[in-house]
Amino acid sequence: MSIPIAAAITMFLVAVIPLAPTEPVLAAMGVLAASEHVSPLGAIVIAAIGCSLSDHLLYAIGRFAGGPALTRLRRKPAVDAATDWLIRNSTRWGVPILIAGRWLPAGGTVGSLLAGTLRWPLKRFTPTSLTGATLWSTYVALLGYLGGSIVNQPVVGLVISLALTGLLGFTASVLLQRAHRRHAAAEIAETASTEPVLAAR
Repeated sequence: MSIPIAAAITMFLVAVIPLAPTEPVLAAMGVLAASEHVSPLGAIVIAAIGCSLSDHLLYAIGRFAGGPALTRLRRKPAVDAATDWLIRNSTRWGVPILIAGRWLPAGGTVGSLLAGTLRWPLKRFTPTSLTGATLWSTYVALLGYLGGSIVNQPVVGLVISLALTGLLGFTASVLLQRAHRRHAAAEIAETASTEPVLAAR
């Protein structure tokens, strides 16, 4: 027995569309796999391919309009903090940062736009996207599978899985925003300390 065709198509379409709610749908697929006693591997592969295709669409947007697109995303404090972290670290660390950034608020979207804006070559971006999408899809699907395995009721299993992903995401967001505020405060303090020197000259 495998995942129903309709569910697989839905998963793929949601994963391909940028900013679509991929996480709850993929978690639900993991719960479904557990309730049907099938492997979540199919859902993981479908989601990873769809997410990577979405990454490449965003990468193309970044090549032509990365600046304005990133500015619009940064209106939310959590996304602004994630964007700042990715921008500050991607130049130095590159690939690992874009992969890790997928766990941040809108991190996959921001990372792909940023890679396009920075003119990453596709031979560098594509493997990064596929690796990040696969790891993230595995993480979400297995959380869904875990929730579906704990209880026999799929709805309750989905609630448990979404609660776990939400808690982890919220914790990461809070820590990131605190780090963002500390970094901004340090920059302000550094600027203030250099102003008297500049004025003296």
